[in-house]
Amino acid sequence: MSPEIQAFTNAVGIVLTHLGVTMALLIGGATIYALITPHKELAQIRQGNAAAAVSFGGVIVALALPLALSLAASTTLIEVGLWGVMSVAVQLLVFRLTDMVLSGLPKRIAEGEMAAAVVLVSAKLATAMIFAAAVAG
Repeated sequence: MSPEIQAFTNAVGIVLTHLGVTMALLIGGATIYALITPHKELAQIRQGNAAAAVSFGGVIVALALPLALSLAASTTLIEVGLWGVMSVAVQLLVFRLTDMVLSGLPKRIAEGEMAAAVVLVSAKLATAMIFAAAVAG
């Protein structure tokens, strides 16, 4: 067997495990975010609320950025898990801070106000990029 194939077969289990844990963190983080935020974005998305879709899409990307970099920089699944939990906490904090600045944020998103959703997503993504860089060291 060639060295490339042998290296692949040795690593595929580890890669799939890390991928599975990271995807579980992403799905779990997005679910926790959806359950904790006062406006029910998923129900609003089902009703065609574009502002809710932009807001929720932003949190998925904002959670994925630091998870991806922690996956690249971490040596253990425990590290990836810890950074994943921290990512969710940071995104909830960003939501609260943005809500303080744009008072009534959940109501504004529920009413379909795209401007509020874009500002929230911008805050989420900016924070996620900075947090991801910090995680990657």
